[in-house]
Amino acid sequence: MKIKVIIHEEEGGYRAEVPAIPGCATQGDTSEELLDNLYKAVEGCMTLDVEN
Repeated sequence: MKIKVIIHEEEGGYRAEVPAIPGCATQGDTSEELLDNLYKAVEGCMTLDVEN
């Protein structure tokens, strides 16, 4: 599954949001940490949506 992600580079790290999933966002100190956190955030947001 492909999901569009918007990544913002900020002082001291990165922030990402997923426009297709309202409220789904995460951050990380490095791009690798951001990617890992992003996978977890999307999985968590989709799990919450299914349960509601």
